[in-house]
Amino acid sequence: MLKLYGGARTRASIVQWYLEELGRPYEYISLNLQAGDHRQPDYLAINPVGKVPAIVDGDLKLWESGAILLYLADKYDATVETVEQRGELAQWVLFANATFGPGVFVEANREREMPRLLTMLNQHLETRSFILGDRFSVADVAVGSFIAYMPIMLKIGFDDYPAISAYLKRLMERPAFQKTIGARVG
Repeated sequence: MLKLYGGARTRASIVQWYLEELGRPYEYISLNLQAGDHRQPDYLAINPVGKVPAIVDGDLKLWESGAILLYLADKYDATVETVEQRGELAQWVLFANATFGPGVFVEANREREMPRLLTMLNQHLETRSFILGDRFSVADVAVGSFIAYMPIMLKIGFDDYPAISAYLKRLMERPAFQKTIGARVG
């Protein structure tokens, strides 16, 4: 069975959200980061950087939330059928982790980057229910998790971005979201 390693207030919750969306069985192994569980030799053998999340799926040891999400989509999401679809998913997962997250959650970038990023996302979501259209995907987990945490962690609302606000409402209504991230932010 796939093992997901995480800890309190980590990005492991987004991997857990996606596993729930996929209906895949997994074992969640909670590491006590305050006690240094992530710096112990057994865990460093899984992730030599000593951060979470990480997964073990058979012989595969994989870390970095974006890589894990893309792997899970490739292996378990039957709706991902073409190289082009995988490319689009990768584009949005990488956008979330490399552009959107740092543009919003790194204070030095926020004033300059956030309005541009939120305007683009709002316009994108005006014509679709989810990031890639009418179907929920791993792209929504990657982008949506950052959007979900913005009101909680940064006290940033979406009054000026009605399409983002409606999108967040759709995500928050999903049972897998409520079971994972929703249980943390609710």
